[in-house]
Amino acid sequence: MRAKTAVVVGAQWGDEGKGKIVDVLSERFSAVARYGGGHNAGHTVVIGGQKFVLQIIPCGVPRPQCKCIVGNGVVLDPIYLLDELARLRGMGVSIDGRLYLSNRAQVILPYHRMIELAAESAPGRQKIGTTSKGIGPAYQDKMSRGGLRVVDLLNPSLLKTHIEAACQEKNAIAYALFGAAPLDSAKMYEEYAAAADQIRPFAADTGRLLNSILASGGSVLFEGAQGTMLDIDHGTYPFVTSSSATAGGAVTGSGIGPTAIGMVIGVTKAYVTRVGEGPFPTEIHDPSGDALRARGHEYGAVTGRPRRCGWLDIPLLRYSNRVNGTEWLVVTKLDVLDELDEIPVCTGYEINGKVTDEIPADVQGFESAKPRYTKLKGWRQSTEGINEFDRLPQAARDYLRFQERESGARIGMVSTGPDRGQIIHLPEFAQALNSIHAVS
Repeated sequence: MRAKTAVVVGAQWGDEGKGKIVDVLSERFSAVARYGGGHNAGHTVVIGGQKFVLQIIPCGVPRPQCKCIVGNGVVLDPIYLLDELARLRGMGVSIDGRLYLSNRAQVILPYHRMIELAAESAPGRQKIGTTSKGIGPAYQDKMSRGGLRVVDLLNPSLLKTHIEAACQEKNAIAYALFGAAPLDSAKMYEEYAAAADQIRPFAADTGRLLNSILASGGSVLFEGAQGTMLDIDHGTYPFVTSSSATAGGAVTGSGIGPTAIGMVIGVTKAYVTRVGEGPFPTEIHDPSGDALRARGHEYGAVTGRPRRCGWLDIPLLRYSNRVNGTEWLVVTKLDVLDELDEIPVCTGYEINGKVTDEIPADVQGFESAKPRYTKLKGWRQSTEGINEFDRLPQAARDYLRFQERESGARIGMVSTGPDRGQIIHLPEFAQALNSIHAVS
């Protein structure tokens, strides 16, 4: 029997609309668990015109029956978390008794932001295009075994000792390398000790909790952050994030075993976007790219940065499906393409004179890749709000079936607008979900 779990991952460079999809699917699950990243991720959920922008808290939070779990793979800034909690409470969302923070999650402290901002701004350094929120340096401390975890944050004497020692080290490094002004360790301790008292009720052994939910017959939806091509191992390195953004991260970032993964759902736009630096073979450098950005409202939910826009990339999507083990695809923002007469789709590359349908491992190969396009017919009519596949224009259905056939994963849902109700559920996908969800 299949495990009662599903993992939702971004199939591109993030910003695919995972927040909406997790919100839609969460109705079927006992809990939603976030397993990686930090508050650099921005997931937007629109319900009846009301917008929720979530950065740390899982997108199941608008569902009152859902437990919301922040796993050990997340890096957590307590101050940002408390701000997010205050915003949600102000919108009438119930939190208490539903939110659980892993006591093993790593804590982001101000010196992480100081180091990242200084490094990203330093002359002569390769710019990655980070959000400068301290995510990378926090993961760096984690892997070098010098980080602070939530369980340590809750221990006042350990917290004080850690902050004093870390500030002495980080201030010296930041000044020597970047000329940055030092941080006040005493002030930092007071602020984070106060935050710890407010966070204490939410701290838990979330790995044990997740396994208990599954053992008792419940179901869990795992929420990824960023996208596959930003994964630290499988993405366009070094223009990646610092965590495991693929489906495998759901295991290491939550405390469940690999046999507990029941289904992998990849979320892809009907085109492609990217924020920040790094290679992007199908990026559009003419007015049609600006038109996609305008129609798709392609600006970062957290940073407000304009997203780079490009045509759908089949080799990239096929690769993503492979490394994630994706069975089902959710295609978002189909309606953004409504006005096009013709839609190019990349089906392969030419790299140094050779034709290939595989993405290269190296950045230089990616940067030199010339996309080879197949042009599909546009539909030139509105698909916004359509919630039945057979009501889509024939050319739109052909576009989706081409994407399905070429990528190797079946399409289970299609999003035709930002609101929760603007979505198409294909019956085969609904049947597959019914085989695993069984909320207890």
